[in-house]
Parts: sequence; C-alpha cells; structure tokens
Amino acid sequence: MTTPPEYQDYYNFLTEQVVTPFYNKRLQYLSEMTLIDVLKSKNPYMLKAKNLTSPDGIVRTIIDAFLSSQEETMFGNLLEGFAIHVSHKLYGGFKPEKRPSVDLEFERDNKYYIVEIKSGTNWANSSQIRELKNNFKAVRVALREAGTSKEIVAVNGCIYGKDPNPLKNKRHTRAGGKQIIIDEEPDKVYYKYAGQDFWLFISGNDNLYQEIIKPIDEEARERNETFKKTYNGKVNELALEFGQHFLDIEGQIDWVKLVNYVSKRGAPDILLSGSKQQRGTRKR
Repeated sequence: MTTPPEYQDYYNFLTEQVVTPFYNKRLQYLSEMTLIDVLKSKNPYMLKAKNLTSPDGIVRTIIDAFLSSQEETMFGNLLEGFAIHVSHKLYGGFKPEKRPSVDLEFERDNKYYIVEIKSGTNWANSSQIRELKNNFKAVRVALREAGTSKEIVAVNGCIYGKDPNPLKNKRHTRAGGKQIIIDEEPDKVYYKYAGQDFWLFISGNDNLYQEIIKPIDEEARERNETFKKTYNGKVNELALEFGQHFLDIEGQIDWVKLVNYVSKRGAPDILLSGSKQQRGTRKR
C-alpha cells in the first residue's frame, strides 16, 4: 500500500509536538517533585489497605498515581493539537481564540464544523452534557449573527473509544412523574465521533487512528531509558527521605505518624524537603 504523502508531516508533528513535549514534561514533573507533593496527593488509608510495607513501595505507588493523573490530560491536550494540525493542513481548520468552548472550526463540503475535543468517551456527567449543548447553541447563534450561512454541524470528538450511536438528537425529561425521551432543540443537536470515527472525520483517512501509534512508539522507545533512569533516581531519593521520617525503630512504617502528617490539624511536626518552613530556614 502506498504511504500517503501527508504522513511524513504527521509523523514529524507527532514526534516533535506530541511525544517530545510529553516526555519533557514528565521529566520536569519528576525533577521538581518533592515528598510533600506525593504525600499530600494520596490517601494514606488506601496505602495501608494495599498492605504496602516499604518506603520504596509507597513512593512508587504515589509517584505513579501522581504522574498518571497529570499525563492523561497532558497527552490528550497534545493529541488535540495534532487533530487541529491535521484539520489545518487539509481544510484550513483552526482553534478559535474568541470561543473557548470550541477547540476546532473548519469548513468542508459546504458545511461549517464546530468541534469540542475530549480524550475518551466517558468524560461528562449530565450537567456537563447540558453545558456542551448550550455551548454549541451559543456558537451557532454567534456564527449566524456574524454572517455564516452554511449548515453548522456540531461535533464532540473523542481521541479514543467508541460510540455506536453518534447522532445526539434526543434528550431525557420528565412528565407526569415519568421519564420520557423527546427531540432535542435543533441548535443543541450534535454528533459524537470517537476513536477511528473521529480520526476519519478529521482527516478523511480511515487508517489514521492506527498510523498515529507508529511515530509514538518509535520516539517513546528512544526516550524511555532516560525517563526510567530519572524515575528510579527520584524513587530512591524520596524513599530515603520517607524512611528517615516515617519508619519506627524496628524499620517498620509508622502509619500513625504518616496519617498525622497528612491529616492532623495545624502545622506538621515534620519538616520535609521543599516545605515552606524549610525554604524559609534556608533563606535566613
């Protein structure tokens, strides 16, 4: 199969504008991370329930959770940038500055598309869906007032996942004590394209969702050794400090002391590196 000519541009963008900043940011998180950061972000009771018995095990668990919570949003935003790049190359798509509720706008086949991009499909509760619909309605009205005469199609694009029923033209309401389904207001109707369908919608290429993996895999292999070395160094650093403050005389984790540090009212009795008190001491 012949490789489409635009793929090299896509590969370069994914390497330089997605994977590279992703690893750079992960390394930055690690280099700036302190024991205070990781302890305040994790439930000590859950750590105990998982029967973690060593500083190394606790620190790895908390660091992994901390990084994971940052990475999902960060990587989603970077791939959103790639989707906008693809649309721009093919259709002149752009991220509007004056409409923060919309991530991408472009024209194609005599239609005007407004797109809000999310990572996965399960991103919203009912109130967030209402807000999405209201945002789409407001943008449609603003575009018509600005002179847009083309059909305006609203899309919630999801970078990964599936949705077998993309047309969202119904809503749930209650009448007579019963829940019923009625037609949605036309300006609030939208499509939800996820995974393969989203990347097909963006690019017109049914295989792009697979091709994205290739440059990500190649670049990640090159950068992972550096990340692993930095990660292990940070684990050792924080585990050593944890052991100095939260082990008892028998070398066991002092869970009461740990819970006190995280949850006891007032200033903590223990000064960890990076604490405000310690920074103030260093300045004097």
